[in-house]
Amino acid sequence: MKIIRHIYSINFNKFERSPKRIVYIIFHYTGMLSEKKAIKRLTNKNSKVSCHYFIKRDGTIINMVPDKFVAWHAGLSSWKSHKNLNNKSIGIEIQNSGHINKYECFSIKQINSLLSLTKILKKRYNIKSKNFLGHSDIAPSRKKDPGEKFPWKYLAKYKIGIWHNLTKKQIKFRDIKVSKKNQDLFYNLLKKNEYQIRNKKYGYLKSVIKAFQRRFRSKIINGKIDKECVEIAKNLIKRGLN
Repeated sequence: MKIIRHIYSINFNKFERSPKRIVYIIFHYTGMLSEKKAIKRLTNKNSKVSCHYFIKRDGTIINMVPDKFVAWHAGLSSWKSHKNLNNKSIGIEIQNSGHINKYECFSIKQINSLLSLTKILKKRYNIKSKNFLGHSDIAPSRKKDPGEKFPWKYLAKYKIGIWHNLTKKQIKFRDIKVSKKNQDLFYNLLKKNEYQIRNKKYGYLKSVIKAFQRRFRSKIINGKIDKECVEIAKNLIKRGLN
């Protein structure tokens, strides 16, 4: 992990929070072509956005908001019974041009620094493995980051996030349609996996399915429930990952 630099943003709530209130870590990508522009936006008072940590392509970590303050990174968001995830989380922005530009793979140096940083944060705040989330998990109708190229499976080996333990043979069910009964089962499994699906509109439900696929089944992201999605969701519940 490269030495943490400090480039402070003024975009945060000015009251201190108890360390016990920090229960989530949220991963983002910047969605901007250059690190310079991303840093400028995250520190500009008119942008009204910020993060706690920013990770450059070379792995350098920049601390922008102290952990004890609420940064403005999650926006309108929900997970489990919680809304406005800013209040209960630490936000980590990783430099990547994102889907609207040339969405590239994250660099090895970025992931190594991210792993080192999150191990520290996990221990410091006793963060559960399942509480490492992507922006698209908590705001599926608005966001795609950190996206399907984010190495969730690799990080889960270190209990940073969760992953299923099914083999390729066990989940070779793509494009196998499921019944209405199994579709309802999948929505219930999403709830048990703590996704918010209170909004029953088709467009919103499709965005939640895409968020799940983007994270756990990145080869096909179509917003359609198939048997593979059901089997993965069932396995995550069965494993009872914390």
